[in-house]
Amino acid sequence: MGDMQQNSPIGQENDSLQPRLEVSIVGGGIIGVITALGLLHRGMHVTIYERVEKFEEVGAAIAFTGVARECMQRLNPSVLEALARVGRSSPHERQRYWDGFHPRTKESAMQEESSLLFDVPEGDLAYWACLRSHFLNGMVGLLPEGTVQFGKQVVNYTEGGGSDKVVLHFADGTTAGADVVIGCDGIHSATRKLLLGKGHPASNPTYTHKTFFRALVPFPGALAALGADKANDCCIHVGPDAHVISFPTNDGKMYNIFIATHDPQEWSDPYTMTAMSTREELSSALQSWGPHIAEIIGLLPENIIKYGAFDMAENPAPTYASGRVCVAGDAAHASSPFHGAGACMGVEDALVLAELLGHVQSLPVSARPRCLSAALQTYSAVRIERTQWLVQSSRDICDIYQWRYHGTGEDSAKCKAEFDWRGKKIGHFDVDAMVAESRTEYEKLAASAVH
Repeated sequence: MGDMQQNSPIGQENDSLQPRLEVSIVGGGIIGVITALGLLHRGMHVTIYERVEKFEEVGAAIAFTGVARECMQRLNPSVLEALARVGRSSPHERQRYWDGFHPRTKESAMQEESSLLFDVPEGDLAYWACLRSHFLNGMVGLLPEGTVQFGKQVVNYTEGGGSDKVVLHFADGTTAGADVVIGCDGIHSATRKLLLGKGHPASNPTYTHKTFFRALVPFPGALAALGADKANDCCIHVGPDAHVISFPTNDGKMYNIFIATHDPQEWSDPYTMTAMSTREELSSALQSWGPHIAEIIGLLPENIIKYGAFDMAENPAPTYASGRVCVAGDAAHASSPFHGAGACMGVEDALVLAELLGHVQSLPVSARPRCLSAALQTYSAVRIERTQWLVQSSRDICDIYQWRYHGTGEDSAKCKAEFDWRGKKIGHFDVDAMVAESRTEYEKLAASAVH
């Protein structure tokens, strides 16, 4: 296990006689571990409680924007170093959008002048892509021994009642106390249900009426289907009621395929976001698309998993914090995957929380409970508008891909305009301003809390 660097919050001295702030993180996924590393870097005592018996991340790809990487650097440089070891940036300056529907031959599909609809600057988002499991495993190696406790499923928490700690109650009958609790336990967050109340509309996500399929295949198959130009780039094919995003990963050895389709039906089981499907079912859904797309589908295994895309667009959470408990990442603002920026929002969340909790740690112990509540309320206020915009925009972007968006249809110029401004909103984001706003708002709330 690596030793963690520690630093003092900006502009404040870290009194070594002050006890460290104790933070419990519920959930050991990517955002939970990133948040933990950011807090450890600021000298806090962190424990991650994970309900499963070991770290688990599926082998699918994930990508992080330039903004997210800036946040990683500020959280803890080791996080960005871990990403750099497994991530790959696009070698192209522009992200290209192709017509996946009209080309009738593979040769016409490979001709830029006939099937390229438009492109947008890659620098707007500046993605680095990697495998989720590779990134998570790299970060786990940075955690001090004993940071993670497995087999701990949260069933309740209590705050107050004569205790100066927030007490987590687990399914195995044990408890654990901390100064503050951060729920990073994903789209079906138990922490969110407890914070808002199980009957609250935002306690559970809703179906977006989109399904998606994803797979990693050997790179040579993609090269044969798409040609060298497309196969070596992030390639986005759009068309009626479906879209295909594909790109090389794992240093170009593997090829990531993501195919989404519109589904007018209801999802059969809202508590299970996956169902078994077949390559034939997917092929049938895109049977009128071009032959190159048929070849891409042919690379998938015969039996595949179908994912239902759920999010919190219909019932956004009214707050991400209550008292000394908050939620972050998907637990706060679960998004569909179509913008490819949901995890990036979680990294931004982590930076705001780390900065604010770093301020609180410098305070006398007696002042911390009130100021912790102020810090978490500030975090919620600063993050809620941007993150909930992303959740709705991710739905919109999928409809634009699938020629279902009322403002664009099949019009390439209108689609490009939508991609342009939405991409800039995600990628041209002032991290310094976010941190400054959080500090200003926190100081206002903390001053009123003290008085």
